[in-house]
Parts: sequence; structure tokens; C-alpha cells
Amino acid sequence: MKKPVMQWLRENRGFLIFLLCFGFFRTAIADWNPIPTGSMRPNLLEGDVVLVNRVAYDFKLPLSQIVLARLGDPQRGDIITFSSPKDGTRLIKRVVAVGGDQVEMRDERLYINGEAAAYENETPVREPIAGIGDWPARRVQERVGGQTRLVQWLDGVHARSSFEPLTVPPGQLLVLGDNRDNSTDSRYIGLVPREAVIGRAHHILASADIDGFWTPRFDRFGMVLR
Repeated sequence: MKKPVMQWLRENRGFLIFLLCFGFFRTAIADWNPIPTGSMRPNLLEGDVVLVNRVAYDFKLPLSQIVLARLGDPQRGDIITFSSPKDGTRLIKRVVAVGGDQVEMRDERLYINGEAAAYENETPVREPIAGIGDWPARRVQERVGGQTRLVQWLDGVHARSSFEPLTVPPGQLLVLGDNRDNSTDSRYIGLVPREAVIGRAHHILASADIDGFWTPRFDRFGMVLR
């Protein structure tokens, strides 16, 4: 029995080395993350696959949460993947406030360190909602804290559009989905501990229309996330 096993190992050592290198790369250097929901619309769509830089902030021992070297910290505007502090589910959201920031929301308007967000270029659109169909929505450019991004609200949907002023403690992050009325983010799961961050998403690797027979959306391949 031992001889066939050793022979199999010798004959397949190239493939086994490849698997080890691939596993190390994916668990320690870079990963990809499929987008299953519309919480980051209009910037990320269901069917997008994003590239996640696992060494954007930390270098961790592969297959563990042991940090070998701290390389940086998440910044406002970063799109991050992390383990939900509520149930451990992997989520992807945008960092809106970091440790030391005071943040609040009043009737959908963000305030960061006393600065009210400016909302410009509002555009009415129709957004697909799973199980419902197209829904009227509004897209705007949100500018606050030195960051500008495209966000949207769904008309007639009552999400948590206000919360009291909060000073984010050191080592914590406040995250929001760009699709403000359809996102399970810090308004519902609380602040995200720094150690729960997996990496930073920075490009779309590939994309397919999940409602259109998985037709490739080639115009989204390689897009830089902003």
C-alpha cells in the first residue's frame, strides 16, 4: 500500500506544489470575492467578482488570523471585506468613519467630524430588487470627508436613515453600503473591529449578468473600484 501512495505523490508532485502555492497565495496574499447582493449598488453589482488584497493592511499567517506584520490601516472610502461582528458572515462594505471620527446621519445625510455631506447630480433610476422587480431609486454623488462616491436610495423604503452622533473608538470602523436602503451594515451589525478586516477590494476581476443567463459584462472586467 505504501509504494503506490509514494508513487502517486512522486507522479503528482508538480500539481501538489501548485496547490500549496495557490493556497498560500489565496489565504495570505490575494483572494476574490463574488458579490451576491445589491448592498453596494450602483458601484458593485450582483455577479461581479472583486479582487481582494489581503496584504493591504496586515500580513497574516496563512489559514489563520495571526498577524505577522501590520502594514497599514483602513481609510475612509476604502471598500473592505470583513467578518461580520454579528455572525461571522463575510461582508463587503465601504469604510465611512475610522477611529476618532465623529459620525452621524440625519434623514439620510451623513456628517463626518461636523462636516455635512454634499449631495449632487441626483439621477432617478430603476433598480432591480430580488423577488420584487424594478424599483424607483435615486443616485447621487456624495461628497464628505475628502471622499466622493456614488450612492443611492430606494424610494419608499424605510431603512435606518438617522442615527445619533457617535465617536468611533480606536480600532473600530463604521461601514455602510453604497445602496443605503438595502444594506446590512454598521447601522444593524454595529462597528467592525479592525481585526475582523480581511482585505481591501480594489478591482473587478470579472462580471456576469446573473439575471441574463450569466452573460459576461465585459465592460466591467478590470474596473477600478472608487
